[in-house]
Amino acid sequence: MAAAPSIKRVLNAKLRVGVGGFLAAYNHWISPSQLSPSFCSSAVAGSSVSDSVSPTVGPTQAREEQKRWSKWLLFIPGAITFGLGTWQIFRRQDKVRMLEYRQMRLNMEPLKLNDVAPSSETMDSLEFRRVACTGIFDEERSVFVGPRSRSISGVTENGYYIVTPLVPIANNSRSIKCPMLVNRGWVPRSWRDEFLETNHEDSPKVLSPSSQKSVPTRHWWAFWSKIPEPIKDLDGVSSVTPVEVTGVVRGSEKPSIFVPENDPSSSQWFYVDVPAIARACGLPQDTLYVEDMNENVNPSNPYPIPKDVNTLIRSSVMPQDHLNYILTWYSLSAAVTFMAFKRLRPKRRRR
Repeated sequence: MAAAPSIKRVLNAKLRVGVGGFLAAYNHWISPSQLSPSFCSSAVAGSSVSDSVSPTVGPTQAREEQKRWSKWLLFIPGAITFGLGTWQIFRRQDKVRMLEYRQMRLNMEPLKLNDVAPSSETMDSLEFRRVACTGIFDEERSVFVGPRSRSISGVTENGYYIVTPLVPIANNSRSIKCPMLVNRGWVPRSWRDEFLETNHEDSPKVLSPSSQKSVPTRHWWAFWSKIPEPIKDLDGVSSVTPVEVTGVVRGSEKPSIFVPENDPSSSQWFYVDVPAIARACGLPQDTLYVEDMNENVNPSNPYPIPKDVNTLIRSSVMPQDHLNYILTWYSLSAAVTFMAFKRLRPKRRRR
């Protein structure tokens, strides 16, 4: 009976290494006297071997599994950069179609706006369409957007875009029916400084048709302006000569995250926001916005300098830029993928 406790410990060790139910069979069917000494010695030896091996099986498999998953993580940067390069391909195709659409719209005949009443619906359909309109510039309500740099004879000079309301002319069939905003072009910084010094009106006023018969206020830049001088009637009463503008209908600019917000209260306009500029000028929010593209610049009166056709067509990111992005992302994808294969390649043992 003294051998029974030792045999029971052996069976408990067998049960810990995975031989389930062996101890129960021993307690119910096998008596300690029926076990041979050879079986006891082999059971003791087997338990010692299994006790020495079993603790190392679990951690080894876990390390192998973790190592296998870490190998796949090395290919994630290559997949991401490959996706970015593919996305740039679609972006380039969209940009090419957009430029072709702009070029097609600019090649169409100018649309006369004397019979068109601009609205939010017509503004979307007329964008990038050439238009011809006639009216009077209300220079007292001009807005300067910028600063915008311009290279003149290799010298970069800061200036602004001047946006002026074009108002209808009373009793004139060629005149526009509703006021609109016209980006007349680039002017030097001195224009804005002098305008802020001479303009002391806090709130803009909308010209009424009756007041348009009078001579408009002329500022110091009237000598440089391309607006025709008022002419005299036979009775000696001054009348206003209409201004004909040929331009392109545009929408509001989309500023980047680095461009500050506009501050109408201090006359700080960093980008074109058509509804906000229209409100500041006392005009409806759905006022049409036109960029002058008159290429016949008088050398003696160069300012404002309108935008040329190439500037109107261009975008901040051109198709060639997208092509450079494609090559960059694909090259980076190939490089990081090659480094991943190089890292996973088994090393050759030196003899």
